[in-house]
Amino acid sequence: MSRPRKAEDPIRWPVPCNRCGQHHQTVARWPDGGVCGYCYQQAKRTRGTCACGHEGVLPGLIDNQPACRRCSGIRLNIDCRTCGSEDELHSGGRCWTCVLGHVVDDLLTDPATGSIANDLVPLAAALKSMKRANSGLTWIRQKHVTAFLRNLAVAPKITHETFDELPDSRTREYVRGLLTEHGVLPQRDELRIRYNNWAAEALDRVRDPQNLDVIRRYIRWHHQRRMNHMDEVTRGTFLRAKQEVTVAVDLLNWLTGHGIKLPELQQSHLDIWQAEGSTTRRIAERFLKWAIKAKAAPSGLTIVPHRRGTSPRLAKPGQNEALKQVIHGDGLETRDRAAAILILVFGQQAENIARLTWDDLTITEELVTIQLGTIRIALPDPLDKPWRELAANPGHDLTASHPNTKWVFRGASPGRHIHPGHLTTRLSKLFSTRAARLGTLHELTKLAPVAVIAETLGYSPPPSNAMQ
Repeated sequence: MSRPRKAEDPIRWPVPCNRCGQHHQTVARWPDGGVCGYCYQQAKRTRGTCACGHEGVLPGLIDNQPACRRCSGIRLNIDCRTCGSEDELHSGGRCWTCVLGHVVDDLLTDPATGSIANDLVPLAAALKSMKRANSGLTWIRQKHVTAFLRNLAVAPKITHETFDELPDSRTREYVRGLLTEHGVLPQRDELRIRYNNWAAEALDRVRDPQNLDVIRRYIRWHHQRRMNHMDEVTRGTFLRAKQEVTVAVDLLNWLTGHGIKLPELQQSHLDIWQAEGSTTRRIAERFLKWAIKAKAAPSGLTIVPHRRGTSPRLAKPGQNEALKQVIHGDGLETRDRAAAILILVFGQQAENIARLTWDDLTITEELVTIQLGTIRIALPDPLDKPWRELAANPGHDLTASHPNTKWVFRGASPGRHIHPGHLTTRLSKLFSTRAARLGTLHELTKLAPVAVIAETLGYSPPPSNAMQ
């Protein structure tokens, strides 16, 4: 993203730029007139095919169309002395791509061997091939990234375990993602690993040794066991498991603070604890049921549950207005408009949208279809337009993060889809995704039974829960 322009100054720079017409300092005088620094930089970055057939940088203007140096008569040094290509130069007569390649090779070369380890060759190739080399160079030259890559260059082995031993940081996980995406490290379920690490830290918060054993068993036999039977732990499962354990630890520590053992728990104790805290404490119902079944707590105890059907939903007029803005407005990016359509028209959850792959889409000249649940749903005009635009320009393709990704909604992390929470946050300026989804489902259930709607749209768990 380019930096915003400073305010023009007609007094200091009375002669306007011949290209943009604004009053900024003139840095070059070309055949078509004086140009300011902003237009000068833009000219060096304009690429395409000139009317004469020349392909490369087109800094000139002829009849308001970009033109090459020869046709426009512009004298400009954009010839890289290393690779010979036309490009914006960084330093020493070299383009950004060549400078990036030199920096990458330098950082990933082991001083002891004078070469890059075989396991790191794919990473080096990925970093050097970034389409937006200036962004890559900016990222790599941050001190913590430079230090991390130098340490990686001398690591005896490149494994997930090696990375796990390093201090937790965004750089560590980003580089791990790059190595995984480019085949150096095997794929693994990162959310399962993250939960296991989080759970180990959560145990440190339990005050009573007896309760520590209960929580350890609850984590192992309820949450981790369930995760181990999943092909891939979903974000929803990960967050719910953390929340349930957190609330359970809160309950047990409250009991410890009041001198109450879990086997001595009474209904009056639960009522007081629940009344003293936020509505989040109702989530302890799940832990309580497990504890009773495991004979760690007396039977017959209950937590006041959440009342189903109390969440607000977006009424039909609000849905229509939001959909109108999504289709005809200019305030949303293409991927946000595509996601909004699935929420407003088909009641899809953000997590399911984020996990869509290109295998779920079929785009032909006549029709766009998406696999939702058990059927493929056709998107008529104009609902298909954002999806066609997204297929033509999926985004996040200028870095090394997504060389051959399957995800429709690419995320910032290598090889991963967009974070569902990030998606809902982006849409929140237009509507509440939860209220919109519930409103859509309410309207759809007027057309078919709940069970049919749930199965068709791929809802799980059972419809009675999913529709709330």
